[in-house]
Amino acid sequence: MSRVELWTAGTSHASVAPRAAARAEEQGWDGMVVVDSQNLAGDAFVGLALAARETATLKLGTGVTNPATRHPAATAAAIASVDVVSRGRAHLGIGRGDSALAHLGLAPASPDELERFVRIVRAYLRGEPVSFEDLRPYERDGARAVETLGLAGHPQDSRLHWVRTEHDPVPVEVVATGPKALRIAGAAADRVLLAVGADADRVAWAIGVARAAGATSIGAFVNVVVHDDVNTARELGGGGLATFARFSAMDGTVHSPIDAESERVLHEVHDRYDMNQHTRAGSPQAGRLTTNFASRFGILGPAGYCAGRLRELAQLGIDRFIIVGPSMDADREQARVAADAFVAEVLPAVRG
Repeated sequence: MSRVELWTAGTSHASVAPRAAARAEEQGWDGMVVVDSQNLAGDAFVGLALAARETATLKLGTGVTNPATRHPAATAAAIASVDVVSRGRAHLGIGRGDSALAHLGLAPASPDELERFVRIVRAYLRGEPVSFEDLRPYERDGARAVETLGLAGHPQDSRLHWVRTEHDPVPVEVVATGPKALRIAGAAADRVLLAVGADADRVAWAIGVARAAGATSIGAFVNVVVHDDVNTARELGGGGLATFARFSAMDGTVHSPIDAESERVLHEVHDRYDMNQHTRAGSPQAGRLTTNFASRFGILGPAGYCAGRLRELAQLGIDRFIIVGPSMDADREQARVAADAFVAEVLPAVRG
């Protein structure tokens, strides 16, 4: 088994991301992702650029952006700029969108929109031309074609002229839960990022779907809280657990294999999900998590147990873990104890 990367999840707020990144690098993390949810946390790309200035080796990525809030050229230019500032450490994570769109009154983008966006962004990041026809879905209402201006000359296609094609392009990584998104990610992305929880059977199923579509590199978002008291760990991580559990029932239907009891919990989380309390441990949705579901979907407990569960998943083919720890409204002192325990005991144990 090759070396497994361990990334931490942070916030994109401009005053927080740089300090968090510097701390993550000092602690030995391989990378850090920041959320792209403009109404809740600020601009992800500004946060990443500032984080790049405070670090030298830490990889930096969006965790994740979406196809709806930015034109694909703007997204590509933003992450390529972060790559310049960080000297090649940028990664672009893309999903269908959740809180970023909910706070604009919108549902997640469709799988077709996700596929198109990923394909176009990857072309931009490679310095390749994108046809104006491919960009038609992103035109604003009432937009006029450049030909109507009567210029002596105008661009015949769209591309990032300043991207240096002799360098490796920024990797494009797609987060996926259901079979349709897994197939899109496996076929179109440089890396698939699973968001199916930590149950080994379910992870193995998702890996199989992604690999059948062409995936060669597979990472996973995993909810992990280290604490000697399992009940305390569950309380600390409830907000993040509920958020990632809901991804398995975004439209009220569970599209991936899971046992009957867990499916019932997923439906209850969906039905009671309050986006105004997104990621909160004290939210109604977190209150629907049963002890059994939380212990299977997440990894909660003493350091040795958590390290063992992560190693089990790595043996299935996961080469990067993005660790989602205590919820933002969890008890600060207990959350700090949990985070420190992961760094001191789990991180080195998983790397071996």
